[in-house]
Amino acid sequence: MTAFDHPEDLILPGGPVRLYRAGPAIGPPVVLLHGAMYDQAPLLWRHVMPLLAADRDVIAVDLPRHGGSRPWTGVLDQARLEQVLEAVLDHAGAERAHLVGLSMGGGLALGYALNRPGRVAGLVVCAPGGIDDVRPWQFLTWLCLRTPGLLRWSAVWLAAYPGLLRASLARSLAAGERTPGFAELVRIAEAEAQGKRRHRERAVDDWQITAYGPRRMRLNFLPRLPGLAVPSLWLWGRRDTLVGERAMRRAVAAAPGARLEIIEDAGHVAPLDRPEEFAGLVKDFLDGVDARRTG
Repeated sequence: MTAFDHPEDLILPGGPVRLYRAGPAIGPPVVLLHGAMYDQAPLLWRHVMPLLAADRDVIAVDLPRHGGSRPWTGVLDQARLEQVLEAVLDHAGAERAHLVGLSMGGGLALGYALNRPGRVAGLVVCAPGGIDDVRPWQFLTWLCLRTPGLLRWSAVWLAAYPGLLRASLARSLAAGERTPGFAELVRIAEAEAQGKRRHRERAVDDWQITAYGPRRMRLNFLPRLPGLAVPSLWLWGRRDTLVGERAMRRAVAAAPGARLEIIEDAGHVAPLDRPEEFAGLVKDFLDGVDARRTG
């Protein structure tokens, strides 16, 4: 029996948001925000959440059009997702929260912390989106994202051929198919693929599509990072091929008081590659933030 067995659905004007909560109701809650495409809370946070919930109030969120948070209407860009996150904090009765996000979830958390610092006690971002001026294959990626029908047909294709999804998941993990619980991770990813097909969603999130311009990123927090007013921990897996070390170091250098920790033997999905180390770094950081706040 885990926290993922007893979800709660928050109904918002655009659609439902599925929440998973565990741990003692002590201090600011820790809100976990997953990545894009075929990710969801029970996949990314399945090992980390119980470790954090041993002594903290933890809320894992299925972001709109992921997991149990569907169907949704409208364009789910950064601004819209920040509104959703605000509603989650209001629903949880949290005046302030610690935000922990990976990739898209990290970009969401970072943007929210920049815009609503009074509601963020501490910020942990792992390989976040939104910290590059220009991405590799910028124009080609933008062109693919704008090709009519391509992304919806990609979702149909992956749902019809789950072996492709399994292979992609294995490539994203440092230990591949030897990752503990790999079969369950595949089952969750396959269910996510079927959800996208059933609701006629695209393979890629609106957040990703709207972030790209033809020559430069439209979503780029780098110029605003000197104004980041909350304590932040930045995590990066040494084997990450999606977010580069140079981009991470440049972002950390720009954010006042930010700290970078590199997780060896981990790639882009460090919470699955090295869950104990990931959770330990997060707990130590949040303990320090809380101690300074109450000291």
